[in-house]
Amino acid sequence: MRYFRFVFLFCFLFLSVTPAIAEETTTIDIQNYLVAGPVDAPFPVLNVGDRNVVELKDLLAYDYIDIKNLNPVQDTDIEWRQDKTLNWQTKQADDCELSLSAAGSAPGVYYAAAYIATNRWLKADLKVESCHLFEVYLNGNKITSKTESNKPDESSDNCSPGSATQTITLKNGKHTLIIKTINDPGNEAGWDIKTSIMLNDPYSAENIAATLSPERSIDISNVLDDPRVGAVHITRNGELAAVGTSTPVGTAPHRETWIKIFNTRNGSLVRTFRGDFSIGNFSWAPDNKHFSYVQRKAGKATLWIVNIENGEKHALLEDIENFGSYTWSPTGTFIVFSISQQDDGTDNFMRRITKPVERWPWWTQRSYLHLVHVPSGARQRLTAGELSTGLNSISPDGKKLLVSRTKHNFTERPYSFTSLFTLDIERMSLDTIHTGGWTAQAQWSPDGKKILITAGPSFFGDAGINTPEGVIPNEYDTQAYIYNTEDGSVEAVSRDFNPSISSAQWSYAERAIYFNTTDKSYSQIYRYDVKNKRYENVDLGVEMVNNIDLAQDRPVAVFTGESANEPPRFYFTDINRKRTTMLYDPNKDTYRYIKTGTVEEWTFLNERGVAIDGMIYYPPDFDPDKTYPLIVYYYGGVSPVSRAFEGRYPKNKWAAQGYVVYVLQPSGAVGYGQEFSALHVNDWGKIVADEIIDGTKQFLDAHSFIDRDRIAGIGASYGGFMTMLLLTQTDIFTTAVAHAGISSISSYWGEGYWGYSYSAVATANSFPWNRRDIYVDQSPLFYADKVTTPVLLLTGDSDTNVPPGESTQFFLALKMLGKEVEYIQVKDQDHHILDYNKRIKWGDTIIAWFDRYLKDQPEWWNEMYEN
Repeated sequence: MRYFRFVFLFCFLFLSVTPAIAEETTTIDIQNYLVAGPVDAPFPVLNVGDRNVVELKDLLAYDYIDIKNLNPVQDTDIEWRQDKTLNWQTKQADDCELSLSAAGSAPGVYYAAAYIATNRWLKADLKVESCHLFEVYLNGNKITSKTESNKPDESSDNCSPGSATQTITLKNGKHTLIIKTINDPGNEAGWDIKTSIMLNDPYSAENIAATLSPERSIDISNVLDDPRVGAVHITRNGELAAVGTSTPVGTAPHRETWIKIFNTRNGSLVRTFRGDFSIGNFSWAPDNKHFSYVQRKAGKATLWIVNIENGEKHALLEDIENFGSYTWSPTGTFIVFSISQQDDGTDNFMRRITKPVERWPWWTQRSYLHLVHVPSGARQRLTAGELSTGLNSISPDGKKLLVSRTKHNFTERPYSFTSLFTLDIERMSLDTIHTGGWTAQAQWSPDGKKILITAGPSFFGDAGINTPEGVIPNEYDTQAYIYNTEDGSVEAVSRDFNPSISSAQWSYAERAIYFNTTDKSYSQIYRYDVKNKRYENVDLGVEMVNNIDLAQDRPVAVFTGESANEPPRFYFTDINRKRTTMLYDPNKDTYRYIKTGTVEEWTFLNERGVAIDGMIYYPPDFDPDKTYPLIVYYYGGVSPVSRAFEGRYPKNKWAAQGYVVYVLQPSGAVGYGQEFSALHVNDWGKIVADEIIDGTKQFLDAHSFIDRDRIAGIGASYGGFMTMLLLTQTDIFTTAVAHAGISSISSYWGEGYWGYSYSAVATANSFPWNRRDIYVDQSPLFYADKVTTPVLLLTGDSDTNVPPGESTQFFLALKMLGKEVEYIQVKDQDHHILDYNKRIKWGDTIIAWFDRYLKDQPEWWNEMYEN
């Protein structure tokens, strides 16, 4: 057996730091690593001829395994082939030299790994030297290679090793370094590899370390690439449950949608549907034996029905253009579905706009209801006309539908009105239930005699309003009503209930309604006893209940839930027994090695003596004896900042970058009762700005570990408006970020697609011509000269909600005033930055801006935008 010296100079934990090349350069040699191998990498048979002959460099380039999927951990295995498993083992060099046996007379392959941890963004040169061949991977991506063998001189046993050097940029966090190396059997030189990292000022050995531990903090890959759980469904008898999952496949951002079906009695996985077809709009049939889904291709849709027991399926509807959604009848004898159609009768060159809504590109699209019988496939069109029709619910006996239409009237607030109807299918006749301002959703009671309606406080006049006399309610604070079909009476069942209704489901097994609510910063389930008119919190063990589905025949349900420090999972709960079981955790393996910081509640009293809630996100390795920069995050609009895990503005990730993050819930948000949420109406930042400033000051007084000279404020949309407004009123922040902020309330009101409709709530009965104190005095643009804080303005250049002009005009004003401002537009993005690669760079931009002003580290920002 032949032996080679296989040497890695990994000197992070046992630092071997020496000045080299130039006085300002620090060279770090790497010594400790995890290694897997060796394993044979033989040449293929029949490898002769003049063409397509495999050389040693081709063996190196061959993908024996997917390196992106390697997670090096001590004593864990790599499944190589059916009869071969590689095992990661720790190797420590002795005087930076390590001798390992090769696989044999044929070429052999090794994988060696280390985790590189950095406490800041930095730039370095990575150099690898060897007489043999190698490829170097950083975070799963190949960054450099050496594809030739360097043999010893005739007079020496040693070769002059070749090398490969690559400049690398490392974000704050932990990075996986893997070296794949193949030896040349004809090369007598030792199988030695030397790996060095060279740092130049301002980076030093204090900014970088190595470890063989895979433990790390949350990074952007978790935010964007983690598998996700989505819609949930439970059979009528509660015995089978399905969850939709979105799983990364291949190269990001490609994902596949899967459906996993579980037995709720024992938690076993019954079946997984993936790969061979695209599943959407999954639904159980009422017979507990079939399910349906929609397959979409080339603009057409097919509705399939599948027998869960034998897997047989048939197409109920085939190749339907502009197919929307569908709902099973409770009887299982028919399905109601929607089809949209486009009115293209307008001149695209000269377009007449007669109503503000005609600016919407989708306005000319209408959606109508159709019925298809099961299993025959015979169809019937149910609705037509000038306006779209939406299905809300089907009566328990299958004889009637609850349908709705929305009509616009721009001379009367709130400018859109929803009408609810019952449609008798057999007679094809309509009966009007009610027409009210804003939008509404409705569903039948189990006995078909009552209707549960969720809508704003004013939908039924004063019935749902619970604010002091003369105070206009916040119509985003959704209420619940029970409508009696026999006498037309209405009962406002949530008027004195503080949480805001997000969704509702009437239990067929009980005389109860289950509400998913916004309860302060939580999303919680409440059971409403219809007979006793009493609410009870259903504790499901998570802070945020997302999707939930209730079985009709038993008081059991399935749901997805998450918490501020726990990613979403799929659960089954027996409500009466108060027993919840996790059925599926898509990130079980990923989060085994992820460390998060503590999240705590923190509350202060505002000047009115009202408690203002908040949360603190601590860095994972928080030390109260150190000082930290602070990020203050706020929205200030109609909804509180939830305790959801990660999200578009990932507080966990910011904390992992070494920041303490303070999130506060100013007055005006729903989930705290109508009197609290009504403070949003006609305020436009007066109360909120004072509370953010006051709360930040009180937070600083209460937490001595915060560096008062290093504080950032950040918000988006209404929160972006708050950033702009705050900078005209305070210098408490060192810097600030506004994404899609509103600088002039009047231009947003007139130009944003939803400016007028949102203002129907936020500036009720107030307009530019009658409330200068709001539209001018509360607009940051008119006080731009008061700004003294450096600010970063961000926006999608195709934002139709808050048009880019809001940021553009604020930027222009600050530039003309000589203020410190940066303005970044994200190309082809709307209000939310959704494109995968643009989302990464947008998020990096925010952190780079914070690092520049809160850590005196401008290098990342300069690399992105100054070079």
